Amino acid sequence: MGGLKVKNMHFQELKEILDQKAAQYNHPAFIESDPIQIPRQFAQKENIEIAGFLAATIAWGQRPTIIKNAFRLMKMMDDKPLEFLLSTDEAEWGHFLDFKHRTFKGIDCLFFLRSLKNIYQHHGGLEAVFTYGYQLKHSVASALQYFRQIFFEVEHESRSQKHVSNIDKGASAKRLNMYLRWMVRKDDRGVDFGLWTDIPMSDLLLPLDVHTGRQARQLGLLKRKQDDWKAVIELTEKLLQLDADDPVKYDFALFGMGAFE
Repeated sequence: MGGLKVKNMHFQELKEILDQKAAQYNHPAFIESDPIQIPRQFAQKENIEIAGFLAATIAWGQRPTIIKNAFRLMKMMDDKPLEFLLSTDEAEWGHFLDFKHRTFKGIDCLFFLRSLKNIYQHHGGLEAVFTYGYQLKHSVASALQYFRQIFFEVEHESRSQKHVSNIDKGASAKRLNMYLRWMVRKDDRGVDFGLWTDIPMSDLLLPLDVHTGRQARQLGLLKRKQDDWKAVIELTEKLLQLDADDPVKYDFALFGMGAFE
């Protein structure tokens, strides 16, 4: 399967294979090894949003380590993210200086919490920020640009900026696009949440990483060699030809084939 080239098969055949693989991996069993299990432990919308955002933020490296550290971060917030952000004094947040995930250090973690607090106190929450950004130009690109602008309006060290992708500098924004998939995409499969209804699924962009990129190139869906913003646009436009309503369902297919097969 790995060496299959799109030029060697008909469009319909490729669609059937990817639809089948998407269905195979878009399944509750997928949650067991994926960071989406972090927000899945919550019922309240805001807790899901905050936990999902923080889990997505540190979603690089070894998946078991990502999951372990994300659970630890939730525990440090008393497993009540929204209540913790809005009801505890920032003077009590010193223990977050001990948090570390790869290059995401305690100083970054503290800033992220302060910024999230600002977003929920003054901007109506994460959904409101991303949705307003989307509506500026009716694109996920404008949602990501506006979100980054709001996120960094709180005082911060320049080192923390690398932990929120900047698409204006060509970043693929894999983790932010994955987070948007979690929050926006809605189906009956029990993986993605589908909580945010004012950003259309059809406008979501593929979370491009080494696995999805490699698989997409093997299938002839992606010509660009770098895993960057231009590659995200190129690949998503191809996936829209396979499913105009739900292009990022193929994230399950491409990631699953690339990571597990």
